[in-house]
This record gives sequence, structure tokens and C-alpha cells, in this order.
Amino acid sequence: MHVPDGFIDAPTSAVAGVVAAGAVAVSLRGARRELDERTAPLAGLVAAFIFAVQMLNFPVAAGTSGHLLGGALAAILVGPYTGVLCVSVVLLMQGVLFADGGLTALGVNITVMAVVTTVVAYTVFRALLKVLPNSRRSVTVATFVAALLSVPAASVAFTLVYWIGGTTDVPIGKVATAMVGVHVLIGIGEAVITSLTVGAVLAVRPDLVHGARGLRQKLRLRVNGELVDAPDADEERTTPVPAGVSRRTLWASGLVTSLVLAGFVSFYASASPDGLEKVAADKGIDAKVEEHAAAGSPLADYGVKDVADARLSGGLAGVIGVGVTVVAGSAVFWAVRRRRTGDASPANTGV
Repeated sequence: MHVPDGFIDAPTSAVAGVVAAGAVAVSLRGARRELDERTAPLAGLVAAFIFAVQMLNFPVAAGTSGHLLGGALAAILVGPYTGVLCVSVVLLMQGVLFADGGLTALGVNITVMAVVTTVVAYTVFRALLKVLPNSRRSVTVATFVAALLSVPAASVAFTLVYWIGGTTDVPIGKVATAMVGVHVLIGIGEAVITSLTVGAVLAVRPDLVHGARGLRQKLRLRVNGELVDAPDADEERTTPVPAGVSRRTLWASGLVTSLVLAGFVSFYASASPDGLEKVAADKGIDAKVEEHAAAGSPLADYGVKDVADARLSGGLAGVIGVGVTVVAGSAVFWAVRRRRTGDASPANTGV
């Protein structure tokens, strides 16, 4: 759903840029409460993982593909404010280095793909957890539904932006029907990927999943040589779900997985146009599309310039993208964390 230059007029793009900038500013403040020494490294990894998985277009209908948006995944793993920043970092790297998503449309893309998906997904996720049993399975189910709904919500947001400032005269009803229809299908893929990823982290380090911080495990007692659930009582009679693998091992495993996905598996991704590209071509939205300002980038279109072998070119571009994203994302999140530490220091609290 990366909106290129030329789809949306300049005034609307400027307003979307202001909205996106405001959302990022709010998220920078909110992320201070979400990030600590455990979650700051994970946030950078989440951004790199989203970048990698977005290279894996999967078929959803005849001649149409989709890919992860990532807002739900980021919000549930590291928190909604940090999630907005994760997806924004990915969109910035894609736009500047890979000519994916217009630079004048960056505000539109952040608003639609980072803000809307994260807000909708996390709102649905928290609402479902309030009515579902307090268990890991409930977290996985809530994750699936939240991710599924976040994608058509983003397509509705794009449709509204196009209605306000689209550069072509296409009936908004046709755009809405086509966008929502195809993105419901893409949402299923988003839900599967997101729930599997959250479930995997939940299985080994539930304490690192932001959305599962309220998940607690009953205290079990050994009675006559057998483990039994302790009687229901106050909060003090429950204990946090124990952690598994070390954070360093989880981080290294996640990075290796991201590199393999971007550097190798991406070669086998669907070559069909994604949902927005297909709708734009079918309905004529792309009549005034403009060449990307970074079209001459050495990494444009996810290939390394002057590397003739397509497999090697795409693989190298993917690996570079993961590396740049994890470094940029980690730098942002460590800076936010240090700001939080500075705000909480004795000198700033009057202690």
C-alpha cells in the first residue's frame, strides 16, 4: 500500500505530512514509557523484521499480491507508540533508499500504514483481551483479529485521502469497493504472519511481548507429589510467566531470520502487483503517477545497481535494507530510552 508520488495532490499531501509529523512527535513521547533496557533492542529488531517481511509479497487473488503492513505486529510486540515509530522508520528507509513509496507521499504513507494500522490494531487487541480469558491463546486470537482488521482499515484511510485529494477523477465508490475488497484478503495474510510471529515470541519470552504484560500464570503447588493449581485468590498469589531464552539469543535469532527472509526467500515472492498497484491500474488512479525522486538510487526497486544477477542483486539489497533499518531503528529507540532515563534522573526529579 505504498502510495507513490502523483496519486495525491500537493495540499493534501502537505496536510498528511503535518498529521504524520504530529503522530511521530506524540509517539516519541509515548515511547519513552514503553521502552526500557529489555524492549529497546527488540524495537530495532521489529523494524528490521517488518522491512524483511514486506519484501515477501504473497498471492491473494488472480494477478494480485499483498505484503505485511506491520502495524499490528509492532504495536503488540513493543507497544503502540513504539509501533508507530517502527513502521515509520521502515517507510523512511524504503522511500529514501529503495524508491518505494513517494517522498512527497511520505506523510500519507506514515498516516495510513503506520498510524492507522497501529491505532486500529492495538485498540481492537486491547478490547478483545478484556473479554477473552487471561491466557496465551487469547493473546494469539486477539492478535489475529486485530491484524486482520488493521489492513482494510488502512485501505479505508487511503480511500478517504484519495477522496479529498486524488489527482484523477475516479468515482470514490469504485475505489472504496476495490480497495477494501482486496485488502480484506491481504488482511488474512497479515493476520497469519502476525499471530505466528507474536506466538513464537510469546512461547520463549512472554515478558518481552508488550501486549501480554497483563498475562499471568497461576501459582502451582506440589501436593502429594503432583502439581496442582493454587486456589483463586488475590494478585499476590499469581506469578509472572517465566522467561525462556536470553534476550541476546532472541535478538540474534530474529536478525538472522530477517536476513534470510530478505536476502534469500524474497527472491521467491510473488511478482504480481500489490493491492494498491492493482486497484490503481484497474481504476485509472495511476494516470498521473510521477517518477520517484530516488529512482536513481543504487538500491532502487530492491536491487543493487550494476549487479547483473537478479537473485544476487535482490538478495544484497535485502540484506543491506535489513542492516540499515536495524541500525537506524536501534539508534532511534536507544535515543528515546536515554531521554527517558534522563527525564527520570535525580537531577530532573528534584530528588
